[in-house]
Amino acid sequence: SLKSEVWRPIRKTELPQLHRAIGLRQLTAGIINATIGAGIFVLPAAVAAGLGPAAPLAYLACAALMALIVLCFAAAGSRVSLTGGLYVYIEVAFGPLIGFLAGVLYWLMAAFAAASVASALAGSLGVTWAGLNSAIPRGVVLVALFAVLAAVNVRGVTAGTRLVEVLTAAKLLPLVVLVVSGAWFVRLEYLQWSSLPSPSAVGASSLVLYYAFAGVEVALAPSGEIRDPARTVPRAVLLALAITTTLYLLVQGVAQGLLGPSLSTYAAAPLAEAASRVLGPVGRVLVLSGAAVSMFGYVSGDLLGSPRALYALGRDGLLPAALGRIHPRFHTPHIAIITYAVLVAALAISSSFTTLAVLSNVAALTLYLLCVAASYELARRDVRMAGAPFALPGGPTIPVMAAVVILWLLSQATFREFAVEATVLAAATLFYLARRRTQQDAGRHEAAVP
Repeated sequence: SLKSEVWRPIRKTELPQLHRAIGLRQLTAGIINATIGAGIFVLPAAVAAGLGPAAPLAYLACAALMALIVLCFAAAGSRVSLTGGLYVYIEVAFGPLIGFLAGVLYWLMAAFAAASVASALAGSLGVTWAGLNSAIPRGVVLVALFAVLAAVNVRGVTAGTRLVEVLTAAKLLPLVVLVVSGAWFVRLEYLQWSSLPSPSAVGASSLVLYYAFAGVEVALAPSGEIRDPARTVPRAVLLALAITTTLYLLVQGVAQGLLGPSLSTYAAAPLAEAASRVLGPVGRVLVLSGAAVSMFGYVSGDLLGSPRALYALGRDGLLPAALGRIHPRFHTPHIAIITYAVLVAALAISSSFTTLAVLSNVAALTLYLLCVAASYELARRDVRMAGAPFALPGGPTIPVMAAVVILWLLSQATFREFAVEATVLAAATLFYLARRRTQQDAGRHEAAVP
């Protein structure tokens, strides 16, 4: 049953056109790729500075918090099988205006994050090739990067997911090598706790780590191309969270066991330093290369997922209809992919790593809060699009707990971040109302023409 007033006939044309090629393995790899970014290569030092050997507590706290949130994602994704990810979950639950605002939040968060990571990737390449530090060569590299990724993803969702799988394996390799080789040299006294940290200390470190666990929303954006989403989405998000948490704990433990109290002093590249203690210069190069591959993998995964949100906004008439077109041969939203690649490349070329990123943290948490609420509303109305949905244990308990956690995290944001988000959402609301009025006027005009 679909007890929703926002279901529109335009959506019925999507399902036979898009190719459902994303299975459990591909979606799990996509979530891991979007979650494990360059942050894990530097965050162990920051967490050690706050908690020392007790750093695993922050990872476990983050994993528990994210488990509540991704369970809500899984429940919503098992009920709504249309392309658009969190945007479309929210839109089906609360209608086109709230859905449009969610789409704006998602697009801003994704575009700024991808542009920042691409800019950082160009900067890391500039360390080995000084010529990339000037504007023109840097711009050429970034244009080539996004052109190649756009071409791969236009040619089919299968090609895009295969690239993500390869890059996910490549980014995990140096972390696995560090864990396996470093485990033999860990000094157990470096892992012993001198005291139990306070809840506030764990909370502060968890806030730093929280964003190392985020990214599920990017991989869920191609939800209309997932096979058997009612089963695949819940399994993939929970499996990916388990793998990511386990790997993070092992990496932190090995780095702490190798470097001890000095771990927090290697803020720029703690894992590279840890690898050099075991494998020498080769280990340092391996980990630094892994960070570059990780950044490339993130951008690749973003080009697979985020254009689908842009496509969904065009498909639903909230942005120009051309964005909602499907390639007749490759069955991909080719115009949305190309448009997104051009816009993000322009942001990456014109911005530093931190420029334009002030909105991303609050936007992500606001989007998560809306999706948590949507998971409850979709269950309340018993929306079903793809078989028996995933039912959250305890009814509304998990969404309520997830909402409380997100509100607590939002309480840590600055007034400036809230002001920027409020301004963007106000502008987006005015745009939506103006566009809807234009469409209504056009409809009345067409009806009046004999």
